[in-house]
Amino acid sequence: MVRIDFTVAIRAYNAAQRLPLLLQKLQLQQNTESIRWEILVVDNNSTDNTAEVVQTYQSQLSQLRYILETQQGAAIARKRAITEAQGTWIGFLDDDTLPAPDWVAQAYKFGQTHPKVGAFGSRILPEYEIEPPKNFDRIAHYMPIMLKTQSFCYDTHLKGMPVGAGLVIRKQAWLESAIGDQIIQGPVKQGFALKGEETEVLWKMKSFHWEIWYNAEMTIAHKIPQWRLEKDYLLNFLSVIGLSQHRFRMLRYPVWKRPIAFPFLLINDLRKVVLSWHKHQQSNDLIDACELQFFMGRLLSPFYIWKRLLLQHLASKQEHLS
Repeated sequence: MVRIDFTVAIRAYNAAQRLPLLLQKLQLQQNTESIRWEILVVDNNSTDNTAEVVQTYQSQLSQLRYILETQQGAAIARKRAITEAQGTWIGFLDDDTLPAPDWVAQAYKFGQTHPKVGAFGSRILPEYEIEPPKNFDRIAHYMPIMLKTQSFCYDTHLKGMPVGAGLVIRKQAWLESAIGDQIIQGPVKQGFALKGEETEVLWKMKSFHWEIWYNAEMTIAHKIPQWRLEKDYLLNFLSVIGLSQHRFRMLRYPVWKRPIAFPFLLINDLRKVVLSWHKHQQSNDLIDACELQFFMGRLLSPFYIWKRLLLQHLASKQEHLS
């Protein structure tokens, strides 16, 4: 079997309308002559003709492969992609993102020149369908959007972690970090799901002493439709992001430090809620309201996640008994 250097992995759900442009952008990638690379579409149980679209493009892209993953969930689809990928490096694109002409080449180059890196994120430029709300830049990084022009290492928790769109993972780092089951599953077809599943993975990698970076030299465009800028969506979205935070925060600390850090974080979250509520009462601004939803979600996050874990444990126990 020929060794593959790089796999482009695309999680697709009902993406028949969006996939053609993304595949065309991949077809036009530059400076890849010396790179052995493939494109892997993981169809996450689509109900449209996503499979037929991929089949059409396979005659034009010899390196294009198709996998059907019937179990819903972004984290599940990512795990399936990593299992099926043949590349040393795996670059993840969503079906609403478009890579720059040199995205593959820049990603592979960065991986080759950073031997200790386990994963690195892309520069993400927004393409808004409509003008975003006033002061949207305060919450834009949750969309996700990343505009920084200088590369850097995520060497402190204050810098956060890169997002899943445009994320490149070293397969060896994933395998060595023993990712296992994830509490945060990401978007699913139906029902409520916590978001930020890639952040959970990256904190686990970092705990195994892999470096996590942001690579400003590789760029993708992120299409943001009108419905993702509407009030109801934004308020719910920021609340869900907040509810996911406890899991990420605890992964920053060794197990023995978590009981010590928890009460301090809880008190600080309560302080942020009070301050944000007061600010929102004064302004009645949408972005202020979104930030309040985030802080409230973050305050409730540990209790919400503990409840989910308890219910999962009881369900698993009941299944075992039956």
